[in-house]
Amino acid sequence: MTTILLWAFLRWGYFGVPATTPPTPAADWSIEYLTGHFEPASHPDFITIESGYANGAGMYLRRDAYEAFKKMHAAAKKQGVKLVIISATRNFEKQKSIWEAKWSGERILSSGENAATAYPDPQQRALKIMEYSAMPGASRHHWGTDIDLNNLSDQWFVKGPGKTIYNWLSKHAGEYGFCQPYSPKGANRPDGYNEEKWHWSYAPIARQLTETARKQLGNDQLKGFSGAETAKQIDVVKKYVLGVNPACL
Repeated sequence: MTTILLWAFLRWGYFGVPATTPPTPAADWSIEYLTGHFEPASHPDFITIESGYANGAGMYLRRDAYEAFKKMHAAAKKQGVKLVIISATRNFEKQKSIWEAKWSGERILSSGENAATAYPDPQQRALKIMEYSAMPGASRHHWGTDIDLNNLSDQWFVKGPGKTIYNWLSKHAGEYGFCQPYSPKGANRPDGYNEEKWHWSYAPIARQLTETARKQLGNDQLKGFSGAETAKQIDVVKKYVLGVNPACL
């Protein structure tokens, strides 16, 4: 009887709720992996996201994160909630293209500003871009653990279908190993990116990578893109890479 009860606890947790997926044993994470210097399409730990789960083709996730997401997707669907991945893994080169388009003013910020003309001081420009976009090499999207869901506007998630989706995620995502890394800024999270209700992270792996970043990643390793010299001035590793929701640590 004791053995049966122990099995049930490990499998289902308390009250019949599926237990969170156990963490995968720690890997030997390299700085190249941590900073996105690899191609997800040819990496053995990554898999293509099927069309039924995303709004476009050619997206990738780690296999473990993807399997957890599919379980969460199925559970949400049963309750009338449709989760759609709109962005997943972005390697260094992809993040660099986004960053440099904003840095040069080719791509307008969500605030409607041209960063190149509105913020001639490099540090101020970097800080403005980093309200919502990570420096290349410093993005959690490099890791294959993080996804953007349904919409890229926090306002979309405060009413109507968006609110229903966010409320469901807030209540249930943890059951499948996911957390919201960019929670509202405040005493518990004074630094880092602004709140992103759409951004969810597969914590069993992301926690390992965050700890690796804490121990091994330095601001001087964020290089190879416009404005990289500001990483040390701002202390991007401490304030942004590690500046996440404590529940995700």
